[in-house]
Amino acid sequence: MLEAYRQHVAERAALGIPPLPLSKQQTQALVELLQNPPAGEEAFLVELLTYRVPAGVDDAAKVKAEFLAKVAKGELACGLVSKVKATELLGTMLGGYNVKPMIDLLGDAECGATAAEGLKKTLLVFDYFHDVAELAKAGNANAKGVMQSWADGEWFTSRPEVPASQKLTVFKVTGETNTDDLSPAPDAWSRPDIPLHALAMLKNPRPGIEADEPGSRGPIKQLEALAAKGNLIAYVGDVVGTGSSRKSATNSVLWFTGEDIPFVPNKRFGGVCLGSKIAPIFFNTMEDAGALPIEIDAGQMDMGDEIELKVDGTTGKVTATKNGATIAESQLKTLVILDEVRAGGRIPLIIGRGLTTKAREALGLPPSTLFRLPQNPADNGKGFSLAQKMVGRACGLPEGQGVRPGTYCEPKMTTVGSQDTTGPMTRDELKDLACLGFSADLVMQSFCHTAAYPKLVDVRMHRELPSFISTRGGVSLRPGDGVIHSWLNRLLLPDTVGTGGDSHTRFPIGISFPAGSGLVAFAAATGVMPLDMPESVLVRFKGTMADATARGITLRDLVNAIPLYAIKAGLLTVEKKGKK
Repeated sequence: MLEAYRQHVAERAALGIPPLPLSKQQTQALVELLQNPPAGEEAFLVELLTYRVPAGVDDAAKVKAEFLAKVAKGELACGLVSKVKATELLGTMLGGYNVKPMIDLLGDAECGATAAEGLKKTLLVFDYFHDVAELAKAGNANAKGVMQSWADGEWFTSRPEVPASQKLTVFKVTGETNTDDLSPAPDAWSRPDIPLHALAMLKNPRPGIEADEPGSRGPIKQLEALAAKGNLIAYVGDVVGTGSSRKSATNSVLWFTGEDIPFVPNKRFGGVCLGSKIAPIFFNTMEDAGALPIEIDAGQMDMGDEIELKVDGTTGKVTATKNGATIAESQLKTLVILDEVRAGGRIPLIIGRGLTTKAREALGLPPSTLFRLPQNPADNGKGFSLAQKMVGRACGLPEGQGVRPGTYCEPKMTTVGSQDTTGPMTRDELKDLACLGFSADLVMQSFCHTAAYPKLVDVRMHRELPSFISTRGGVSLRPGDGVIHSWLNRLLLPDTVGTGGDSHTRFPIGISFPAGSGLVAFAAATGVMPLDMPESVLVRFKGTMADATARGITLRDLVNAIPLYAIKAGLLTVEKKGKK
C-alpha cells in the first residue's frame, strides 16, 4: 500500500497538486500497518492517519473512527497511537462516525477531558445532542463542560475574527468571469477532485491571464508568483461568477486564494473575492465556503497590485487603498457575513447558532447575544405577492403572511434536486455534513448530463451515486430517464418551495431558488435553506386571444405556461370569445 501510495504522490506532485485523500481500502490497510509498522515508517503512518483521511461520514472516515474508538476505549493496543491521542484525533473529524465514541468516552478517567475538548468544537452532532444533555443532567462533569461550551459559543469565539485591515495581492480578471471560465464544462469529470479541477481554471486565453498551457492548464505559475509576495491573494474582477451555479467554480478560486481546512485533506475555505459586480448565486456559494465576497469598484485594482482592505465591523463600511490612497469604498452586503467568515462559512454558522440555542435552552439560559443578526427591512404596509406568501408558508408564518424582499429567512425545502455533473460534489458535501438521512421530503438525483456520452468516470458515478442517495432516503433516477428540470416539475406540489443544482432549475408550480452543490446538500440534509428573499416581478398578460393567435400563441400555450392554481386562485383570468 505504501509503495503504491508513494507512486501516486509522485504522479500528483508532477502536476503540482497533493495526493488524493485515502480511500476506504487504503485506510483499512493503514490501520493494519499501524498495528504492525514497518521499521522507519512509524511517523509517516501516523501522519497519514492524522491528515489524509476524509472527515464526516466518508467510508474511509468510518474505518478511521472505528479504529480510533477501539484504541481509545482500550479494546485495541497500538504502540503508535495512545488512548489519549486516539481520542484527540476523534475530535478532529468534524462529526458523524466520531461523535458516539467521544460521548462514550466522556466518563473515562483517562480520556474524558480530551473527548470533551473534541466535542466542544464539533457542530455536527444532530440528535446526539440529547445524549450529551442527559449525561450532563446525570452529573457527568465533562458533559456539563461540553454543554456550557456550546451555550457560550466557544466553537465560534475560539476562531479568529475577520481582521479590520489586511494586505492583499490582486489577481485581476478583467471583463466578465463566467463560472465556466472557473470550472470548464469539459472538465466536469474532475470536479470532485478539487486540486486537479482547479488546474483548469482560466485555461482559455484572455487578456492579462497567462495560462501555463492554453486550453489545458490555467495560470498556475502566474498565481504562484503572486503568492510569493507573501500576502493572501484576492480574486478581483469586473463581473464575477455569472452563469451556472457551480460550487466547483468557488472551489477552484479558493484552492488558490483560501486556507487549508485543518485535518481535512484537499479542501480549503476563506479567501477574499472583490468584484464590481458579483453574481448572486456565486456570492452565496462563496459565503457558504467561508470566503469574504464584497461588491466594490475594482476599476483601479490591477494585476499584482498590493492593496489594503479595511472593514469596519460596526458599520460594515469597506475601504480599499493602494499606496496609501483610497481607490474604492463600499458597504458589506450584511454584517452577518463577518460571522460567516469567522465560523468557516455560512453553513457552519447556521448549524453552530442552532447548537448554541439548543444548549442555552437546555440549561435554562437566555438567548445568546454573541452573533450578529440579519437586519430585515421595515414593513411597507403593502400586500404580499404569491411568491412572498409561498416562502412565508414555508417559513411557518401565519396564512397570508409573506416574506418581504431583502429579508433573511430559512424556508423549508420540500423538494431538492441534484444533477450528475455536480452530484459527486453534493455527495462529498453531504459526507462533510455527516448526513446519514435526508430531512427534505423529496431528494432526487438525476443523470441527465452524462447519460448520452459517458466517460469511464461517469460510468463509475452512475454505478455508485444511486445507492448513496437511496440509502439516505432519496430517489435516484437511471441514466436515460430524463432531465432534472422535467422530473422535478412532475413531482412538485403547488404551494411548496424547493431548490435544484442547476441555475435554471425553475418550477412552473411551487417556487424554486437555485443553488450550488454545497447549498443543495445542506437543503437535503437539514430540510431548510438560507435565503435572502429576492424581489418579486409581476407579469401581466394583455390583449385579446385574437392578437395572441395572430402571433402563433394558443390558449394551450398560455395554460401550459401559467400555473393552473394561479387561475383557480383568481390571480389571473384567461378569456376566449368572451368566456372566462
